[in-house]
Amino acid sequence: MSIIETTIDIPMEHMQNVYGQFDAYLKKLERALGVTMVARDGALKLIGPERACRQAGHVFYNLLELSKRGNQITEQNVDYALSLSFTEEDDKILEIDRDIICRTISGRPVKPKTMGQKQYVDLIRQKMIVFGIGPAGTGKTYLAMSMAIQAFKSGEVSRIILTRPAIEAGEKLGFLPGDLQSKIDPYLRPLYDALYQIMGAESYLHNSEKGLIEVAPLAYMRGRTLDNAFIILDEAQNTTPAQMKMFLTRIGFGSKVIVTGDQSQKDLAPGSASGLDTAIRVLKGIDDIGFCYLTSSDVVRHPLVQKIVEAYERYENKEARVRGGQDRRSGKARGAVTGRTHG
Repeated sequence: MSIIETTIDIPMEHMQNVYGQFDAYLKKLERALGVTMVARDGALKLIGPERACRQAGHVFYNLLELSKRGNQITEQNVDYALSLSFTEEDDKILEIDRDIICRTISGRPVKPKTMGQKQYVDLIRQKMIVFGIGPAGTGKTYLAMSMAIQAFKSGEVSRIILTRPAIEAGEKLGFLPGDLQSKIDPYLRPLYDALYQIMGAESYLHNSEKGLIEVAPLAYMRGRTLDNAFIILDEAQNTTPAQMKMFLTRIGFGSKVIVTGDQSQKDLAPGSASGLDTAIRVLKGIDDIGFCYLTSSDVVRHPLVQKIVEAYERYENKEARVRGGQDRRSGKARGAVTGRTHG
C-alpha cells in the first residue's frame, strides 16, 4: 500500500467553515478515512494511502463548493459527504444543493440535503398524491410545507390546508383549560412552527384570516371537497383506515396532497390498524400516487438523532426476529400436539 502526499488549496475565508470549530471536521475525516491532515498557510496537506487521500480530497472539494455557495457547513453535511464518498455518487451532493425550493422569512434557502429528500421533492412536483414515509428528522413535514408555501406564492394553488389527527402521544390533554381551539393547538404546533419560520407570523395570520391557510385537526375534513388546494396530512401513522380513506376522498380538482408519517411511532391503541400502513398496501401501483421512503441516512437534525434512529431500528429488527422465532417454535409445538392427538 503506497503512501502519498497531496495538497488542496482552501481559501482563507472558507477555512473555518470547512474545517469546523477547533478543526472538528478534519479530525472526524482523519478517523474515518485513516489519513493525516495538516492545515497550514491556506492549504490542506493529506498524507496516507492513495485511495483514502483521493476520497478525502473529493469530500473536501464538495464541502468547499458548498461553502462557496454560501452554506454553513454542518456536521450533517460532513457525514453525508463522507458517506457518499464510498459510492459512485459523491458529486450528487452539489447537484442536490442547487435545488432551492423557497427561502425562509430570514432569507435562508430551503432545499433538500440528501438524495432521499431530493427524490421526495421531485415526487411532489410530479405526482398528485405523495406519501413521505420515514423516521423523525428526515424533513418530511418541513419540505412538504416549503413546497406548499412555494405553490401558494406562485399561484399554483389558491389555499393551503394542513391537518393531522388529534391523538395524544401517551398523555391526556383534554383536561387543559380553554376552548376547543386551545385544546387542539398543541397537536398542531409543529405545523405552526414551520409556517412561521418559512412564511412569517404576520403573513400567516393575514392569510389565515382570509381563509387561505387553514390548520385543523383531521376530523374537520369530513364532508368537505378540497379543490385547488395544497393539502398536507401530517402524522398519518396515527390515522385509522377509515380516517385515511375519508381524507383521500376529499381531494378535488387542481389539488395536491402530501401524506407524511413514521411507521415506527404509532400512538394508536394496541392492536389498532394504522391508516398509513393500509394505504401503502391498497394504493401502490396507482400511477399518480408516489411513495418516498426516507431512511436514517436522510436525517438532517443533530447527528445524534441519526444514531438514535439507527439504534432503535436495530433493536426493533432484533425483536421482530426473536418474535418470529418464538412463533415458529410455538407453531411446531402446536402441530406436534395436534399430531399426537389425532394419532
